[in-house]
Amino acid sequence: MTREKPFTLVKSYKPFHSKFDPCPPIGRKYYRTPPNLYINFQPPNLEQFTPEEALKYGTLWKFFYDFYDNPHRERET
Repeated sequence: MTREKPFTLVKSYKPFHSKFDPCPPIGRKYYRTPPNLYINFQPPNLEQFTPEEALKYGTLWKFFYDFYDNPHRERET
């Protein structure tokens, strides 16, 4: 029985750390993959942003928009 992992746009990996490496291990690294990697063709009649919103979001189609939160920016509390 194989367990399928749930689909997510956020992926992670653990860099190799040798037992002879004098530096401490880095830990897990995370990265995002864009939604357009998981579609083979563009279906017809996709919902679209307005032209002003498309310039703001960087894409015309709502399906291809993926919010990116900069992990290095200080969060407002």
